[in-house]
Amino acid sequence: MARSTLAFAMDVAIVGAGIGGLTLALMLERRGIVARVYESSAEIRPLGVGINVLPHASRELGALGLEPALTRHAVLTQQAAFFNRYGQLIYTEPLGRAAGYDAPQYSIHRGDLQRVLLDAFIDRAGAEAVLAGWRCTGCTQDDAGAMLAFDDPQGRRAREPRHADVVVACDGLHSAIRRQFHPHEGAPRYSGVNMWRGTTRWMPILGGATMIRAGWFTQGKMVVYPIRSAIDAQGRQLVNWVAEIETPQHRQRDWNRPGRLEDFIGAFESWTFDWLDVPAMIRAADSILEFPMVDQDPLPWWTQGRVTLLGDAAHPMVPRGSNGAGQAILDARCLADRLAASGDVRAALAAYEAERLPATTQVVLENRKNPPDAIIREVVERSGDRPFARIEDVISRAELERMSERYKRVAGFDRASLAERPAG
Repeated sequence: MARSTLAFAMDVAIVGAGIGGLTLALMLERRGIVARVYESSAEIRPLGVGINVLPHASRELGALGLEPALTRHAVLTQQAAFFNRYGQLIYTEPLGRAAGYDAPQYSIHRGDLQRVLLDAFIDRAGAEAVLAGWRCTGCTQDDAGAMLAFDDPQGRRAREPRHADVVVACDGLHSAIRRQFHPHEGAPRYSGVNMWRGTTRWMPILGGATMIRAGWFTQGKMVVYPIRSAIDAQGRQLVNWVAEIETPQHRQRDWNRPGRLEDFIGAFESWTFDWLDVPAMIRAADSILEFPMVDQDPLPWWTQGRVTLLGDAAHPMVPRGSNGAGQAILDARCLADRLAASGDVRAALAAYEAERLPATTQVVLENRKNPPDAIIREVVERSGDRPFARIEDVISRAELERMSERYKRVAGFDRASLAERPAG
Protein backbone atom coordinates (compact mmCIF):
# COMPACT_ATOMS: atom_id res chain seq x y z
CA MET A 1 0.00 0.00 0.00
CA ALA A 2 1.11 3.57 -0.56
CA ARG A 3 1.84 5.85 2.37
CA SER A 4 -1.27 7.60 3.60
CA THR A 5 -1.60 11.10 4.96
CA LEU A 6 -3.83 11.17 8.03
CA ALA A 7 -6.35 13.91 8.59
CA PHE A 8 -5.60 13.69 12.33
CA ALA A 9 -2.36 13.74 14.31
CA MET A 10 -1.42 10.77 16.47
CA ASP A 11 1.71 9.44 18.12
CA VAL A 12 2.10 5.87 19.33
CA ALA A 13 4.51 4.59 21.98
CA ILE A 14 5.54 0.98 21.40
CA VAL A 15 7.00 -0.85 24.39
CA GLY A 16 9.45 -3.50 23.13
CA ALA A 17 11.65 -3.80 20.03
CA GLY A 18 10.86 -7.44 19.28
CA ILE A 19 9.21 -8.84 16.18
CA GLY A 20 5.73 -7.53 16.98
CA GLY A 21 6.85 -4.10 18.14
CA LEU A 22 9.10 -3.38 15.17
CA THR A 23 6.56 -4.71 12.66
CA LEU A 24 3.92 -2.44 14.18
CA ALA A 25 6.31 0.50 14.03
CA LEU A 26 6.94 -0.09 10.32
CA MET A 27 3.25 -0.48 9.56
CA LEU A 28 2.37 2.72 11.41
CA GLU A 29 5.16 4.64 9.67
CA ARG A 30 3.82 3.44 6.31
CA ARG A 31 0.40 4.83 7.25
CA GLY A 32 1.77 8.21 8.28
CA ILE A 33 1.49 7.66 12.05
CA VAL A 34 4.37 8.71 14.30
CA ALA A 35 5.72 5.75 16.31
CA ARG A 36 8.50 5.54 18.89
CA VAL A 37 9.87 2.24 20.15
CA TYR A 38 11.14 1.88 23.73
CA GLU A 39 13.37 -1.14 24.37
CA SER A 40 14.46 -2.27 27.84
CA SER A 41 17.87 -3.60 26.77
CA ALA A 42 20.68 -1.07 26.72
CA GLU A 43 21.71 -2.46 23.34
CA ILE A 44 19.46 -4.18 20.81
CA ARG A 45 21.41 -7.34 20.00
CA PRO A 46 20.42 -10.29 17.79
CA LEU A 47 19.41 -12.89 20.39
CA GLY A 48 17.55 -16.19 20.18
CA VAL A 49 17.56 -19.06 17.75
CA GLY A 50 15.33 -20.04 14.82
CA ILE A 51 11.74 -19.15 14.08
CA ASN A 52 9.41 -19.64 11.12
CA VAL A 53 7.38 -16.94 9.42
CA LEU A 54 4.40 -18.56 7.72
CA PRO A 55 2.84 -17.20 4.49
CA HIS A 56 0.02 -15.25 6.18
CA ALA A 57 2.68 -13.22 8.01
CA SER A 58 5.48 -13.20 5.43
CA ARG A 59 3.24 -11.56 2.84
CA GLU A 60 2.61 -8.72 5.32
CA LEU A 61 6.37 -8.23 5.59
CA GLY A 62 6.59 -8.38 1.82
CA ALA A 63 4.04 -5.56 1.57
CA LEU A 64 6.45 -3.50 3.71
CA GLY A 65 9.14 -3.99 1.06
CA LEU A 66 11.18 -6.42 3.16
CA GLU A 67 11.18 -9.51 0.95
CA PRO A 68 14.61 -8.88 -0.66
CA ALA A 69 16.31 -8.40 2.72
CA LEU A 70 14.57 -11.39 4.28
CA THR A 71 15.41 -13.61 1.32
CA ARG A 72 19.11 -12.74 1.74
CA HIS A 73 19.08 -13.91 5.37
CA ALA A 74 16.48 -16.70 5.53
CA VAL A 75 15.98 -20.15 4.10
CA LEU A 76 12.89 -20.33 1.90
CA THR A 77 11.32 -23.46 3.31
CA GLN A 78 10.00 -25.84 0.66
CA GLN A 79 8.48 -28.77 2.53
CA ALA A 80 7.46 -30.26 5.87
CA ALA A 81 8.39 -33.85 6.72
CA PHE A 82 7.05 -35.89 9.65
CA PHE A 83 8.81 -39.02 10.99
CA ASN A 84 8.37 -41.46 13.87
CA ARG A 85 11.21 -41.99 16.34
CA TYR A 86 12.55 -44.83 14.21
CA GLY A 87 13.22 -42.44 11.33
CA GLN A 88 10.32 -43.73 9.22
CA LEU A 89 8.59 -41.16 7.03
CA ILE A 90 4.95 -40.50 7.94
CA TYR A 91 3.97 -37.56 5.76
CA THR A 92 5.35 -34.76 3.61
CA GLU A 93 3.70 -31.65 2.22
CA PRO A 94 4.96 -28.60 0.32
CA LEU A 95 5.28 -25.26 2.12
CA GLY A 96 5.33 -21.62 1.14
CA ARG A 97 5.48 -20.87 -2.57
CA ALA A 98 6.07 -24.56 -3.28
CA ALA A 99 2.53 -25.10 -1.92
CA GLY A 100 1.03 -22.43 -4.16
CA TYR A 101 1.07 -19.48 -1.75
CA ASP A 102 1.88 -16.05 -3.13
CA ALA A 103 4.40 -15.53 -0.31
CA PRO A 104 7.26 -17.68 1.01
CA GLN A 105 7.68 -19.43 4.33
CA TYR A 106 10.85 -18.11 5.96
CA SER A 107 12.97 -20.18 8.32
CA ILE A 108 15.21 -17.58 9.89
CA HIS A 109 17.33 -16.76 12.91
CA ARG A 110 15.23 -14.58 15.19
CA GLY A 111 18.11 -12.11 15.44
CA ASP A 112 18.30 -11.82 11.65
CA LEU A 113 14.58 -11.09 11.41
CA GLN A 114 14.79 -8.53 14.20
CA ARG A 115 17.75 -6.82 12.52
CA VAL A 116 15.94 -6.58 9.15
CA LEU A 117 12.95 -4.98 10.87
CA LEU A 118 15.08 -2.65 13.00
CA ASP A 119 17.26 -1.47 10.11
CA ALA A 120 14.20 -0.80 7.95
CA PHE A 121 12.46 1.21 10.66
CA ILE A 122 15.54 3.30 11.46
CA ASP A 123 16.08 3.93 7.75
CA ARG A 124 12.50 5.16 7.33
CA ALA A 125 11.80 6.88 10.66
CA GLY A 126 15.28 7.86 11.89
CA ALA A 127 17.50 6.52 14.65
CA GLU A 128 15.82 8.78 17.21
CA ALA A 129 12.61 6.76 16.83
CA VAL A 130 14.15 3.79 18.70
CA LEU A 131 15.23 4.31 22.32
CA ALA A 132 17.29 1.55 23.97
CA GLY A 133 17.73 1.19 27.72
CA TRP A 134 14.16 2.25 28.54
CA ARG A 135 12.51 -0.44 30.70
CA CYS A 136 8.80 0.24 31.04
CA THR A 137 7.40 -0.30 34.54
CA GLY A 138 3.80 0.74 33.90
CA CYS A 139 1.52 3.42 32.59
CA THR A 140 -1.26 5.80 33.53
CA GLN A 141 -3.76 7.59 31.32
CA ASP A 142 -6.47 10.22 31.16
CA ASP A 143 -8.61 11.78 28.46
CA ALA A 144 -5.59 13.64 27.05
CA GLY A 145 -3.28 10.68 26.60
CA ALA A 146 -1.17 8.02 28.30
CA MET A 147 1.99 8.38 30.37
CA LEU A 148 4.69 5.69 30.49
CA ALA A 149 7.03 5.22 33.45
CA PHE A 150 10.55 3.85 32.91
CA ASP A 151 13.57 2.55 34.81
CA ASP A 152 17.11 2.49 33.46
CA PRO A 153 18.80 -0.88 32.74
CA GLN A 154 20.00 -1.07 36.36
CA GLY A 155 16.45 -0.77 37.68
CA ARG A 156 16.73 2.84 38.86
CA ARG A 157 13.93 5.30 38.19
CA ALA A 158 16.21 7.42 36.06
CA ARG A 159 14.15 7.94 32.92
CA GLU A 160 11.61 10.70 32.60
CA PRO A 161 8.00 9.68 31.86
CA ARG A 162 6.90 9.80 28.24
CA HIS A 163 3.52 10.89 26.89
CA ALA A 164 1.72 9.38 23.89
CA ASP A 165 -1.74 9.27 22.38
CA VAL A 166 -1.58 5.47 22.25
CA VAL A 167 0.53 2.88 24.12
CA VAL A 168 1.04 -0.63 22.76
CA ALA A 169 2.73 -3.18 25.00
CA CYS A 170 4.89 -5.44 22.82
CA ASP A 171 7.18 -6.37 25.72
CA GLY A 172 6.74 -10.12 25.52
CA LEU A 173 6.29 -12.85 28.07
CA HIS A 174 7.13 -10.68 31.07
CA SER A 175 5.15 -7.62 30.03
CA ALA A 176 4.89 -5.00 32.77
CA ILE A 177 1.69 -3.60 31.30
CA ARG A 178 0.02 -7.01 31.07
CA ARG A 179 0.97 -7.53 34.73
CA GLN A 180 -0.51 -4.13 35.58
CA PHE A 181 -3.74 -4.95 33.72
CA HIS A 182 -4.08 -8.48 35.15
CA PRO A 183 -2.21 -8.57 38.48
CA HIS A 184 -3.93 -11.77 39.69
CA GLU A 185 -3.51 -13.76 36.49
CA GLY A 186 -1.37 -16.45 38.07
CA ALA A 187 1.63 -18.47 36.97
CA PRO A 188 2.22 -19.72 33.41
CA ARG A 189 0.50 -22.98 32.48
CA TYR A 190 3.10 -25.74 32.00
CA SER A 191 2.31 -28.22 29.23
CA GLY A 192 4.35 -31.01 30.85
CA VAL A 193 7.00 -30.77 28.11
CA ASN A 194 10.42 -29.17 28.46
CA MET A 195 12.51 -28.21 25.47
CA TRP A 196 16.15 -27.65 24.67
CA ARG A 197 17.12 -25.57 21.64
CA GLY A 198 20.32 -25.10 19.73
CA THR A 199 21.93 -24.28 16.41
CA THR A 200 24.49 -26.45 14.65
CA ARG A 201 26.65 -25.88 11.56
CA TRP A 202 25.71 -28.88 9.41
CA MET A 203 25.54 -30.05 5.84
CA PRO A 204 22.07 -29.67 4.22
CA ILE A 205 19.50 -32.23 5.38
CA LEU A 206 16.82 -33.57 3.01
CA GLY A 207 17.61 -30.99 0.34
CA GLY A 208 18.37 -28.13 2.72
CA ALA A 209 14.87 -26.57 2.75
CA THR A 210 12.84 -29.01 4.84
CA MET A 211 11.18 -28.52 8.21
CA ILE A 212 11.45 -31.83 10.06
CA ARG A 213 9.34 -33.04 12.97
CA ALA A 214 10.19 -36.48 14.37
CA GLY A 215 9.16 -38.57 17.37
CA TRP A 216 6.79 -37.73 20.18
CA PHE A 217 7.07 -36.11 23.62
CA THR A 218 6.79 -39.33 25.64
CA GLN A 219 10.06 -40.75 24.29
CA GLY A 220 11.56 -37.61 22.79
CA LYS A 221 10.64 -35.38 19.86
CA MET A 222 12.83 -33.30 17.55
CA VAL A 223 12.12 -30.31 15.33
CA VAL A 224 14.92 -29.54 12.85
CA TYR A 225 15.17 -26.91 10.12
CA PRO A 226 17.89 -24.75 8.51
CA ILE A 227 17.88 -20.98 9.16
CA ARG A 228 20.93 -19.80 7.17
CA SER A 229 22.41 -21.25 4.00
CA ALA A 230 25.97 -21.47 2.62
CA ILE A 231 27.60 -20.24 5.82
CA ASP A 232 31.06 -21.55 4.86
CA ALA A 233 33.14 -22.89 1.98
CA GLN A 234 31.89 -26.44 2.65
CA GLY A 235 28.30 -25.39 1.93
CA ARG A 236 27.06 -26.00 5.45
CA GLN A 237 23.90 -24.42 6.81
CA LEU A 238 23.08 -23.12 10.25
CA VAL A 239 20.52 -25.66 11.44
CA ASN A 240 18.06 -24.90 14.22
CA TRP A 241 16.93 -27.85 16.33
CA VAL A 242 14.53 -28.29 19.25
CA ALA A 243 14.47 -31.34 21.55
CA GLU A 244 11.16 -31.78 23.39
CA ILE A 245 10.53 -34.32 26.18
CA GLU A 246 7.79 -34.88 28.75
CA THR A 247 9.29 -33.71 32.03
CA PRO A 248 7.48 -33.28 35.36
CA GLN A 249 9.59 -30.32 36.43
CA HIS A 250 10.77 -27.16 34.75
CA ARG A 251 12.52 -23.93 35.52
CA GLN A 252 11.18 -20.41 35.08
CA ARG A 253 10.63 -19.40 31.47
CA ASP A 254 13.59 -17.46 30.07
CA TRP A 255 14.39 -17.62 26.35
CA ASN A 256 18.12 -17.16 27.07
CA ARG A 257 18.62 -19.73 29.87
CA PRO A 258 21.57 -22.10 29.11
CA GLY A 259 20.73 -25.80 28.86
CA ARG A 260 22.77 -28.91 29.67
CA LEU A 261 23.39 -31.66 27.12
CA GLU A 262 23.27 -34.43 29.74
CA ASP A 263 19.70 -33.52 30.69
CA PHE A 264 18.22 -34.70 27.38
CA ILE A 265 20.74 -36.35 25.04
CA GLY A 266 19.92 -39.85 26.32
CA ALA A 267 16.52 -39.78 24.64
CA PHE A 268 18.15 -39.40 21.22
CA GLU A 269 21.28 -41.59 21.40
CA SER A 270 19.75 -44.23 19.08
CA TRP A 271 18.52 -41.69 16.50
CA THR A 272 21.05 -42.42 13.77
CA PHE A 273 19.08 -42.42 10.54
CA ASP A 274 20.20 -42.57 6.94
CA TRP A 275 19.02 -38.96 6.56
CA LEU A 276 20.47 -37.56 9.83
CA ASP A 277 22.71 -38.52 12.76
CA VAL A 278 20.70 -36.72 15.43
CA PRO A 279 23.01 -37.18 18.48
CA ALA A 280 26.02 -36.05 16.45
CA MET A 281 24.16 -32.94 15.30
CA ILE A 282 23.12 -32.11 18.87
CA ARG A 283 26.66 -32.57 20.22
CA ALA A 284 28.04 -30.27 17.52
CA ALA A 285 25.79 -27.37 18.63
CA ASP A 286 27.25 -23.91 19.09
CA SER A 287 25.24 -23.55 22.30
CA ILE A 288 22.14 -24.98 23.99
CA LEU A 289 19.21 -23.14 25.56
CA GLU A 290 16.45 -24.54 27.78
CA PHE A 291 12.84 -23.39 27.92
CA PRO A 292 9.63 -24.92 29.31
CA MET A 293 6.71 -25.24 26.91
CA VAL A 294 4.30 -22.91 28.70
CA ASP A 295 1.52 -20.53 27.83
CA GLN A 296 -1.12 -18.50 29.63
CA ASP A 297 -4.87 -18.95 29.56
CA PRO A 298 -6.37 -16.48 27.07
CA LEU A 299 -7.21 -13.13 28.64
CA PRO A 300 -10.77 -11.78 28.71
CA TRP A 301 -9.52 -8.39 27.49
CA TRP A 302 -6.31 -6.65 26.33
CA THR A 303 -7.29 -3.00 26.23
CA GLN A 304 -7.92 -0.17 28.65
CA GLY A 305 -8.72 3.12 26.96
CA ARG A 306 -5.61 4.21 25.09
CA VAL A 307 -3.43 1.23 26.04
CA THR A 308 -3.42 -2.29 24.59
CA LEU A 309 -1.32 -5.47 24.29
CA LEU A 310 0.18 -7.15 21.21
CA GLY A 311 2.06 -10.37 20.43
CA ASP A 312 3.38 -12.46 23.32
CA ALA A 313 2.31 -9.75 25.76
CA ALA A 314 -1.27 -10.42 24.67
CA HIS A 315 -1.34 -14.14 23.87
CA PRO A 316 1.74 -16.20 24.81
CA MET A 317 1.30 -19.65 23.28
CA VAL A 318 2.93 -23.05 23.47
CA PRO A 319 5.57 -22.97 20.69
CA ARG A 320 4.22 -25.87 18.66
CA GLY A 321 2.70 -24.38 15.54
CA SER A 322 5.59 -22.24 14.23
CA ASN A 323 3.10 -19.43 14.62
CA GLY A 324 4.00 -17.13 17.53
CA ALA A 325 5.82 -14.52 15.44
CA GLY A 326 3.19 -14.80 12.74
CA GLN A 327 0.32 -13.95 15.06
CA ALA A 328 2.23 -10.91 16.36
CA ILE A 329 2.69 -9.71 12.77
CA LEU A 330 -1.03 -10.16 12.10
CA ASP A 331 -1.80 -8.23 15.30
CA ALA A 332 0.37 -5.40 14.02
CA ARG A 333 -1.40 -5.27 10.64
CA CYS A 334 -4.82 -5.17 12.27
CA LEU A 335 -3.90 -2.51 14.83
CA ALA A 336 -2.20 -0.29 12.26
CA ASP A 337 -5.26 -0.50 10.02
CA ARG A 338 -7.64 0.39 12.85
CA LEU A 339 -5.57 3.36 14.01
CA ALA A 340 -5.18 4.69 10.47
CA ALA A 341 -8.92 4.44 9.83
CA SER A 342 -10.14 6.32 12.89
CA GLY A 343 -9.34 9.47 14.82
CA ASP A 344 -11.02 7.90 17.84
CA VAL A 345 -8.17 6.07 19.58
CA ARG A 346 -10.37 4.20 22.02
CA ALA A 347 -12.68 2.95 19.29
CA ALA A 348 -9.71 1.86 17.16
CA LEU A 349 -8.16 -0.16 20.00
CA ALA A 350 -11.53 -1.72 20.85
CA ALA A 351 -12.00 -2.77 17.20
CA TYR A 352 -8.49 -4.26 17.14
CA GLU A 353 -9.19 -6.30 20.26
CA ALA A 354 -12.57 -7.42 18.96
CA GLU A 355 -10.92 -8.87 15.86
CA ARG A 356 -7.66 -10.26 17.19
CA LEU A 357 -8.48 -11.54 20.68
CA PRO A 358 -10.92 -14.26 19.49
CA ALA A 359 -8.63 -15.24 16.62
CA THR A 360 -5.54 -15.64 18.78
CA THR A 361 -7.50 -17.41 21.51
CA GLN A 362 -8.31 -20.12 18.98
CA VAL A 363 -4.62 -20.46 18.10
CA VAL A 364 -3.53 -20.64 21.76
CA LEU A 365 -6.04 -23.43 22.43
CA GLU A 366 -5.28 -25.27 19.18
CA ASN A 367 -1.54 -25.20 19.95
CA ARG A 368 -2.32 -27.05 23.18
CA LYS A 369 -4.37 -29.77 21.48
CA ASN A 370 -3.87 -30.19 17.75
CA PRO A 371 -0.97 -28.25 16.19
CA PRO A 372 0.77 -29.69 13.11
CA ASP A 373 2.79 -32.24 15.10
CA ALA A 374 -0.47 -33.93 16.19
CA ILE A 375 0.03 -35.91 12.98
CA ILE A 376 2.85 -37.80 14.72
CA ARG A 377 0.80 -38.31 17.90
CA GLU A 378 -1.95 -39.95 15.87
CA VAL A 379 0.49 -42.36 14.25
CA VAL A 380 2.20 -43.18 17.57
CA GLU A 381 -1.13 -44.02 19.17
CA ARG A 382 -2.40 -46.11 16.28
CA SER A 383 0.86 -48.00 15.80
CA GLY A 384 1.51 -48.54 19.51
CA ASP A 385 4.72 -46.53 19.06
CA ARG A 386 6.21 -49.37 17.00
CA PRO A 387 7.75 -49.35 13.52
CA PHE A 388 5.31 -49.87 10.65
CA ALA A 389 5.65 -51.74 7.38
CA ARG A 390 3.56 -49.22 5.40
CA ILE A 391 2.21 -45.92 6.69
CA GLU A 392 -0.97 -46.55 4.71
CA ASP A 393 -1.67 -49.50 7.04
CA VAL A 394 -1.74 -47.05 9.96
CA ILE A 395 -3.41 -43.93 8.53
CA SER A 396 -4.43 -42.68 5.12
CA ARG A 397 -2.85 -39.72 3.41
CA ALA A 398 -6.28 -38.09 3.10
CA GLU A 399 -6.68 -38.12 6.89
CA LEU A 400 -3.22 -36.65 7.37
CA GLU A 401 -4.04 -33.90 4.88
CA ARG A 402 -7.27 -33.10 6.76
CA MET A 403 -5.35 -32.76 10.04
CA SER A 404 -2.85 -30.42 8.44
CA GLU A 405 -5.52 -28.26 6.79
CA ARG A 406 -7.45 -27.93 10.06
CA TYR A 407 -4.56 -26.17 11.76
CA LYS A 408 -4.03 -23.88 8.80
CA ARG A 409 -7.68 -22.78 8.95
CA VAL A 410 -7.56 -22.10 12.69
CA ALA A 411 -4.28 -20.17 12.39
CA GLY A 412 -5.52 -18.21 9.38
CA PHE A 413 -3.10 -19.33 6.68
CA ASP A 414 -5.13 -21.72 4.59
CA ARG A 415 -5.17 -20.48 1.01
CA ALA A 416 -8.92 -19.79 0.99
CA SER A 417 -8.66 -17.43 3.97
CA LEU A 418 -5.71 -15.57 2.48
CA ALA A 419 -7.50 -15.12 -0.83
CA GLU A 420 -10.23 -13.18 1.02
CA ARG A 421 -7.78 -10.86 2.79
CA PRO A 422 -5.28 -8.80 0.77
CA ALA A 423 -1.87 -8.02 2.24
CA GLY A 424 -1.22 -4.47 3.29
